Amino acid sequence: MEPLVVLIAVTGLLLLAKPLGAVWPRRPTAALRGGLAAMFTLTGAAHFVGMREEIIAMVPSALPAPGLLVTLTGIAELACAVGLLWSRTARLSAAVLSAMLVVMFPANVYAAAGGAVSWWDRLGPRTAMQCIFLAATVTVVLRHGVSRKH
Repeated sequence: MEPLVVLIAVTGLLLLAKPLGAVWPRRPTAALRGGLAAMFTLTGAAHFVGMREEIIAMVPSALPAPGLLVTLTGIAELACAVGLLWSRTARLSAAVLSAMLVVMFPANVYAAAGGAVSWWDRLGPRTAMQCIFLAATVTVVLRHGVSRKH
């Protein structure tokens, strides 16, 4: 749930910053990139601090070296979070994150199926959040750098 709150809050604050005179973001897509960068910084950091064991436990047992997979995906999330903030790499970073969201979805299914979980960790809410995250990353892929026609 926290990643969704961060995405919405940071994107919203950045959208509000423009009317208040901020130079950045110039476009709504830039605000979305900022929200995604904050969100993936949070989730990427969790691969190393705070929730590492829980994330390792989410890796389906059929996959080898869950600790290594969690480390690699954490590095990728953090690198892409930085990449979202640089205009030249934003589209590629969003594309990589989109692919990761799709590829890592089975871990969400696996986690939701195990034991007693909070309501937001059940498959329905997890799926809805993944769809929101995927819609946001795909929006950056499709809209970043597209000029507005008047």
